Amino acid sequence: MKGSLRLMCAAGALALAATAAPAMAGTTADLLKRLHEKGILTDEEYQELVKGQAAETAQAPTAPPVTPDASGGAGFVRMTDSGIGLQMGDVTLKFSGSVNGFYVHDNGEAPSATNAVVGGVATVGGDTSAIRNGLLPGFLKIEAMTTQGGWDVGAHFGMYPGINSVNYAAGGGANSPGNPRGLQTAGIDFRQTYLTFGRAGFGEVKIGRDIGLFASEAILNDITLLSSGTPAGNVAPSNTTLGRIGVGYIYTDFQPQITYTTPNFSGFTASVGIFEPLSSLTGPAETNKQPGFQAKFVYDGKLGDVSTRLWLSGLTQKHNVDAGPDYTGWGWDAGAKIGFGPVTVVGTYYDASGLGTTALNLFDTDGLGNKRDSHGFYLQGLATFGKFSVGGSYGESNLDHANAADALANPTLVDKNSSWVGQLRYGLTSWVTLLGEYVHTKSEAHNGNEASSDAIAAGAILFF
Repeated sequence: MKGSLRLMCAAGALALAATAAPAMAGTTADLLKRLHEKGILTDEEYQELVKGQAAETAQAPTAPPVTPDASGGAGFVRMTDSGIGLQMGDVTLKFSGSVNGFYVHDNGEAPSATNAVVGGVATVGGDTSAIRNGLLPGFLKIEAMTTQGGWDVGAHFGMYPGINSVNYAAGGGANSPGNPRGLQTAGIDFRQTYLTFGRAGFGEVKIGRDIGLFASEAILNDITLLSSGTPAGNVAPSNTTLGRIGVGYIYTDFQPQITYTTPNFSGFTASVGIFEPLSSLTGPAETNKQPGFQAKFVYDGKLGDVSTRLWLSGLTQKHNVDAGPDYTGWGWDAGAKIGFGPVTVVGTYYDASGLGTTALNLFDTDGLGNKRDSHGFYLQGLATFGKFSVGGSYGESNLDHANAADALANPTLVDKNSSWVGQLRYGLTSWVTLLGEYVHTKSEAHNGNEASSDAIAAGAILFF
């Protein structure tokens, strides 16, 4: 039955190719080859269709010539060379996306006076189970790209829907706390809306909403990006877990920006941008007068069988407080990803002042304009053997009091969030990866309070 379905799909694709361009035998052969390479056609089915197509081509009459339209024939629709998409004249339309879901069981401690940690990410409240998204919600990205007057230009849209219902009344929009009740609805986080233009030798300009520069490499190279990591809020899951956010790095976030990226110079690229100024999440009201500034420098290289990716990024922003002293928050992070044979290792470190922890500008000051310093890191390894991969990591995020008065006023403020992660992957197909994970998370307050939780997650993620 499955074989018949595959053959029907392939036959339909061939019929479409023949209708669109009957004389393009080479295009039909390429299509069959692509279907075979993707595993849609078995070896036997591929050979059968190739023979049949060759016979049809030999018997088919010569197609009449196509009369071009005013565009000079550029109006034809054809497949893109890679990915899922179409080329319509000189415009390429591409689609990419991901879907995931996990069973997550989180075992936290019962609440007590000794495990209260303000800003802690370890679960307090007992055992919970959920079917939920991991660190990534699902996403669908649509891109329209073309070349005009020697410039490569593009429009990019990224929608990120979750599988869990959300509670808009609780604040946070599509990523608000979850609402696990009947007759509810999931949310869509429209994270990406930006345009690009660039050309060889010039680089590229990006204008719109997209991922930030500071700490972006930390999350993009984190193995928990494809899984769960620290669950957070498992009793009423939102559209994402924490992964290693707040237990190794500060979340980069998706932000309005105007960013320029240089061409690649022997493996080196640099990006600099001006960003929408963000107000403090926990401080007094602000009316910020200047934009934020971010930059990132990346080097990709290879020495023999060893591949390397090195990065350094930074952020600075002045905060104009309505009723209180102004302050400037800043931070930097650096890291390396090294691959040799089946093993890949990653190490990152960040240092910041007036930037807070977990999210940008969360617990960044004492509320009186006195900045809190923060720092953290994670170390990670992943080994791949055929379709199986096994990985693990440890990371922590630390937050200091602003001064002695802050320590007296906020004794249960988080001092350190940390976690251990163990992960097993299996590449079921080129699109689907099965994952299992164990996570131990610990939160410690400055006054000695501690909370810890243990979680297991099992599920799958699909990319196309």
